[in-house]
Amino acid sequence: MKFNYKLHRLCGASYGTPAATGSNSLTSSSKGSNLVFTSDGNTVLSPVGNRVQVLDLLHHSCRTLPIEARSNIRRIALSPIDDRLLIVVDVNSYAMLVNYHRGVILHRFKFKRPVREMKFSPDGSKFAVSYGKFVQVWLTPAVRREFAPMVLHRKYTGLVGDVTTLDWSSDSSILLAGGKDCQARVWTVDTVKDYEPWTLIGHKKPLIGVHFEDQGKTLAERNQFFGGSGNTGSSLTGKLVARCYTVSLDGVICTRECRQQDDEQAQSDEPKSGLEVLGNDAIDFFSGGGGPDALTTTTRSDARHVDQAHAIVKGRWGTVSRHYFSANSSNQNAVSTSYSSAHSLLVVGFSTGLFGLYELPSMSNIHTLSLSHSSIGTVSINPSAEWLAFGCPKTQQLLIWEWRSEQYILKQSGHAYGMRCLAYSPDGIVVATGGEDGTIKLWNSQSGFCYVTLPKSHTAAVTAVEFANPTVVLSASLDGTVRAHDLHRYRNFKTFTSDIPCQFLSMAVDKSGEVVCAGSSEPFRICVWSMQTGRLTDVLSGHMGPVAGLAFHPVRGSLASASWDGTVKVSDLYKSDSTPETFENGADVVCVAFRPDGNQVCSGTIRGLLRFWNVDDGSLICEIDGQKDIKGGRKMNDRTTSDNNASSRYFTSIAYSADGTCLLAGGNSKYVCIYEISQQILLKKFQVSFNRSLDGVLDELHSKNLGDGGPLDDEHDSADESNELSPHLPGAKRTDDGSRKSRVEVLTMQVAFSPTGREWSTVSGEGLHVYSLDDDMIFDPLALTEAVTPSAVQENIRKGKYGMALLMSLHLNEFALVKSVVEDTPYESIATVVRSVGQAHLSQLIQFLSKCMEDSPHVEYYLQWCLELLQTHGLFMEKNRGKYLRAFRALFRVVQTRYVDLKSICDDNKYSLDFLNSQANLLLGGQE
Repeated sequence: MKFNYKLHRLCGASYGTPAATGSNSLTSSSKGSNLVFTSDGNTVLSPVGNRVQVLDLLHHSCRTLPIEARSNIRRIALSPIDDRLLIVVDVNSYAMLVNYHRGVILHRFKFKRPVREMKFSPDGSKFAVSYGKFVQVWLTPAVRREFAPMVLHRKYTGLVGDVTTLDWSSDSSILLAGGKDCQARVWTVDTVKDYEPWTLIGHKKPLIGVHFEDQGKTLAERNQFFGGSGNTGSSLTGKLVARCYTVSLDGVICTRECRQQDDEQAQSDEPKSGLEVLGNDAIDFFSGGGGPDALTTTTRSDARHVDQAHAIVKGRWGTVSRHYFSANSSNQNAVSTSYSSAHSLLVVGFSTGLFGLYELPSMSNIHTLSLSHSSIGTVSINPSAEWLAFGCPKTQQLLIWEWRSEQYILKQSGHAYGMRCLAYSPDGIVVATGGEDGTIKLWNSQSGFCYVTLPKSHTAAVTAVEFANPTVVLSASLDGTVRAHDLHRYRNFKTFTSDIPCQFLSMAVDKSGEVVCAGSSEPFRICVWSMQTGRLTDVLSGHMGPVAGLAFHPVRGSLASASWDGTVKVSDLYKSDSTPETFENGADVVCVAFRPDGNQVCSGTIRGLLRFWNVDDGSLICEIDGQKDIKGGRKMNDRTTSDNNASSRYFTSIAYSADGTCLLAGGNSKYVCIYEISQQILLKKFQVSFNRSLDGVLDELHSKNLGDGGPLDDEHDSADESNELSPHLPGAKRTDDGSRKSRVEVLTMQVAFSPTGREWSTVSGEGLHVYSLDDDMIFDPLALTEAVTPSAVQENIRKGKYGMALLMSLHLNEFALVKSVVEDTPYESIATVVRSVGQAHLSQLIQFLSKCMEDSPHVEYYLQWCLELLQTHGLFMEKNRGKYLRAFRALFRVVQTRYVDLKSICDDNKYSLDFLNSQANLLLGGQE
């Protein structure tokens, strides 16, 4: 078994950060970050906690970049044109330079002041960041590793309040920024002679968006309608050279224009002396500007050759028009904006969950829609201006809207108060999760997206979910009910209740799916129902504490129950007179699991011990002390160090691997451990998160953050970062409403292996972590000799020895080589090649076939391989099903997925042909 699992994706949250317990308003760490489209417009980058999700909208798939920030991400920026560099800044102003295509961190850097906005220049040569009330412009680093890749170009001042938004001109020569002081300021990126920065005023609330109009559109409008001279119909006089828009929090947008007066234009057109030209060239050269060529073109009549920085020299800025978004609502504020300069489209998100799409400069309302009940924290528009992305940080919603067809491209949201449990379907395609909000969501394990949220039927948190069969999922809840849900109609078709009100903590379903059991916390008993009738058939008692875990025997009808009374009882449900067998553990038992062959049962206690029992004779086989393996992590309110607080760390969920040789364990810790049972050793340990915004990640706390009364508040939760939309008490000078917040603790509530064995998942406060082997690129040869080489494989293919070539490629264990041999084998030779494969290579070949078939168009060809494998080696695999179960499930999942895809295509074609046939019959009947 391989153990090089890597985090493949983080499901359960597509945007935002985990909600803090007891918080009524959003802190700065949970306000959410921005959304970024790639240059082709088909992929969205969405920050989730301290990770970045990559959502491919074209292929409908999701993956997580293999990087982690120190804390929750506040801002990201992707370099334009080639998407080669990604900059990530967290809430504590720590930045990372990342090679986006390879997912490699190139450099780490810290800004000394809070960063609220960051944006690359259109040409990709620089990027600007807000630095408190200043703006810094940095040169874009190269993708190769350097000792000091961050080079500061210049710092811009002039604003009184903190900078909240900024934008570049289309030629990257002008910088526009707005702040909390209700003003905007215009700078030239490089020093330009005779230019003085302008301050644009006129707003009463902080600015949330400033946007430059594309220079080409501005000049085209001037030249088309007014012959390149005079005004453009506004109250300002002079030649139009630049236009921008400023949007404030109270929903006011102002259109600003920069114009050159006629006398100033005449002075600029006068021929300059040689000394003056040389002086201007020297200023441009030493300031990093456009060089001599930029100024020598000022004498030309075609103004398009002049960059905007030189065009606005001696120009005057003025307000042309003022519009109001929130004229009909006094409590609706504009929160976020995004502007497409190439298409002159402005998207505005409001605090009431409403968004508007407007065409500038006419301010024509194209589209208005209500998306959510919470504030829209960020909006983004893709380069083609077809798709709009919206993020709601309070509900962790991510929405992609196509405004022309008025339909959702993507709509994702997580559980309102976090996940609590999970379960894989028997084929491994679907993952069901239960949340603290009482809802159940179904996730596609291949794409990583939630495709349905079952209608809410529970009134309390869901404590356990199980699949009775691929089309029925069961859920137990603290509301005292167990409910069965149909995955065809997505409805609750049966409810199981107890004769006495109780809260269910655990649940199990037998292999046939006909018997359902649930353990309660008070009274201490187990309820047994029949799936067909829905009636309570039996009640098992005997435990002296809450029943924390249940597990059915894989073959027989035995039920293992774990309780806080320190015992594990194994009962036979089909024998009424049988006495349950009791395994004493000496401490509270919180989890239990059967080995896949049913000969062994494992129990976990609150002391961190994993005990393995023989089911037949009840003897203790071995035990593993995992307390030291999962210790670590000091919470903010802990008065003891992590080493002295190891007693609170123990396993709450365990799962066997498909072959039964290894055990996956997770619980009240930030670690998930994999143990080898026979040798009783720790094989690998995974830390689910390094996010310092969560509680319990660090092993040691910094003494400067500790006071006499306990931990001090973080700097990113200070008063100056309070939410602008928080309620103000009458007569109060502070916006603090008195509510107290707590961090989300890093825990692993449940772990589970996929039936295919290629991945495992765990539920934490951040969502569903999926660790996979599918992206494994490690060279792992088997029985390699000097004669087994890639050239020898190609030589055997040319000679027609396909069986020998396949065996050699399996020995080399390279996916690309095995795929080439399989696809080069003639169709009529498949049966002969399959017979030449020995039993030692069957599992490996099935795994390769399942991986090749996932994205191959040769469906019938690979189905023939599967058919020949089953006909030739089916009996042997049935006798040794434990050894080949993982590989067979992987193959079955791929075949089932391709079947569903082809079925939908065939149904559409059938309906189209029926429609054409009926239309043809109508036409023929009309002619007769």
